[in-house]
Formats: sequence, structure tokens, C-alpha cells
Amino acid sequence: MPGKVVCRDEWLAARKDLLDKEKAAVRAAAAFNEQLRNDFPMVKLDKAYTFEDPKGNHTLAGLFQGRKQLIVYHFMLGPDDEAGCSGCSFLTDNLPSSLTHLYAADTTFVLVSRAPVAKIEQYKKRMGWDFPWYSSFGTEFNWDFNVSLDKDVKSPVVYNYKEMEKPFKGEHPGLSVFYKEGNDLFHTYSTYARGLDGLLVTNQLLDLTPLGRQDVPWKRHDEYDSKDLKSS
Repeated sequence: MPGKVVCRDEWLAARKDLLDKEKAAVRAAAAFNEQLRNDFPMVKLDKAYTFEDPKGNHTLAGLFQGRKQLIVYHFMLGPDDEAGCSGCSFLTDNLPSSLTHLYAADTTFVLVSRAPVAKIEQYKKRMGWDFPWYSSFGTEFNWDFNVSLDKDVKSPVVYNYKEMEKPFKGEHPGLSVFYKEGNDLFHTYSTYARGLDGLLVTNQLLDLTPLGRQDVPWKRHDEYDSKDLKSS
């Protein structure tokens, strides 16, 4: 049994102490977000990229769908992969069920993978997702944003802003943000690895419980059985 059992007054005192720490964490997050909005620089993009979905080819500007901002989740699904990464699949299951709130804030959200369109569509259908998902197959997009790694293609191998001593060849997770002003496109932010943890709402909910995350291994949502789900 996690924790200890106490009287209500002792619990309330402990909760108030924890509340002070929660407020400090919220203030720190707000300060980070303010710096990202107001003080963080951006880089103008000069290289042209082409993406593909079942409707045809699209430029990076086209991915904005007429909005000012674009968020790209770099989903790990490579040309030779039989299925999408289980960790990326877990993250995608945690994304908003509706993107309309992002659209209302002049922001488009898409997934991008290096796998060909047919493979993306097959896995998308399997998972039951309807997020916009594009292929960057045959372009330098993934390599330029350091989510496809291969020392024979691009060296040195850098991931999460550090050169990797023993790089893992293949796809890696990440998220990048872009801004559009007129016809100009800008790269404003990218995060990788543990920087993506804030998107995992399932973990945030579990963190509030006595048992926490319990180191439950990620599975694709169609791979759990009744035993996994603790169903009687």
C-alpha cells in the first residue's frame, strides 16, 4: 500500500505544503512559456520542402492550411518500419481528440513521417486516427530537423542538441513549431526526447494517483488484452 494513513487534519497540512510546491511549478512553467513567446528568437527558412498525403504534394507553407502557426510532430515511422513506434503511438493517443481549439488559435497541427504515404495511411487506419499526417519521404526535412539519424547521410549525428557518441540509426521523436508571416516561414522551436513529456496527459493523470505511472510498458492501444487492462 503506497503512502501512509493519517487523520484528516494531518492530510490537510500535507496537502497545503504540496500546494505551495505546485504553485511554484506552475509559476516556473508560466515563466518558461513567457520567454518562449516574447524573448526567444526564430530562424527564417530558405529551403523548400515537399510533403505528400493522399491528396497530393504540398509545400511546407501548404501544411499551415492558411493559419499563422504550424506544429509538427515528428512521428517515428520510417520507410522500412512495419508499424509506427509504440512510444509515438502512445503520445498520439494523448493528443486532443479535436483540433478545433488549436485551429481557433490560428494554429495547425500535423504529423510528419519519412515513411511513404501508403504505409502511413495503413497505420493511421489501424490506429483509428484522423490527424493530418504527411510523408516527407525523399526530402531532407527529417534530416534537417534531426529526427532521422544516419552518420552516412549527415555527420556529425546530433539529437536533442547534442552530438551522439553512439548514434542509433533510424527515426527519433521530436516536435517542431513554425510561424508564417506573409510568404516567409520561420522555425521557432523544436523539442525532443523528454521534452515531449508534457504532451503525455495519461502520465500527468497517473502522476496524481498513489500508484503513479507504475512503469507500465507502452503498447499500441490495439495490443492490450483484458489482463493488461485489469478487467475482471
